[in-house]
Amino acid sequence: MSDLRELYHIGEAVLDTAEDMFLAGLGAAPAHMKHRGDFATEIDLSIERYLRSTLQQLTGIPVVGEEFGGDKGSPQWVVDPVDGTANFAAGNPMCAVLLSLIVDDEPVIGLTSVPVTRQRFGAFKGSPLFVNGVAQPPLKERPAVAAHVGFSSVSSPANSGFSSMLRQGVLAGLTTTHLRPRITGSVGIDLAFTAAGIFEGAVSFSPFLWDNAAGVALVRAAGGVVTDINGDPWVPGSTGAVVGSERGHSTILELVKKYRFPVHLDKHVEPDDDEHDGAED
Repeated sequence: MSDLRELYHIGEAVLDTAEDMFLAGLGAAPAHMKHRGDFATEIDLSIERYLRSTLQQLTGIPVVGEEFGGDKGSPQWVVDPVDGTANFAAGNPMCAVLLSLIVDDEPVIGLTSVPVTRQRFGAFKGSPLFVNGVAQPPLKERPAVAAHVGFSSVSSPANSGFSSMLRQGVLAGLTTTHLRPRITGSVGIDLAFTAAGIFEGAVSFSPFLWDNAAGVALVRAAGGVVTDINGDPWVPGSTGAVVGSERGHSTILELVKKYRFPVHLDKHVEPDDDEHDGAED
């Protein structure tokens, strides 16, 4: 396998063309329904085909992606051609192209491009975070009055393990903290904005590697805290991600745990023979 720096620059070069395709297709109509509430446009498909063929041709490394799948392996490129497809179809600028390289269960390259706003966030293992090619200083906690938290979606897909009610509870809880929630509709942008210090933290409920891997690499490069939704170390196969500064991360994770595993306080009720059967509530 080539040097990581070389592979990183190949990824950047491949993104140049993908960004042009992305901008040319912004506002494309839904074309392929996956399941209720989830769809792809023709642009999703064409960008992924381009990324797959070009990355494999230039590096010899297999690719797995949101639209056409792939087998787990190492090393492996992971791509999401349009993260935030509903935003993309509506012409909303909060949508991105995500690209990462996984080696031995670790994302060692992460690239997140937000073509409409002309922002590109990138890092490789051992590098700092780069924003539009410029190295960034390590993360610092923001003043409480300006601390935003990324919350990509409050609506839950039918097959999600995190219901809309749970998400709405966490969101409501965040409004009582120093963090100010921002709903972007793009997991990739939430994680990249956290790495860059635009957000102090973010939560992803997505179980998909292509949603989380690039952002995990970026936040780690920036010196942020990264875990899965349970607070365990994030690895490919983890469900969700919680990222941020130490303060931001701990605030988010505490609320996620609170609403996933609520503590029910027992009310004192005098039992009678008809109602109490000895079973634990």
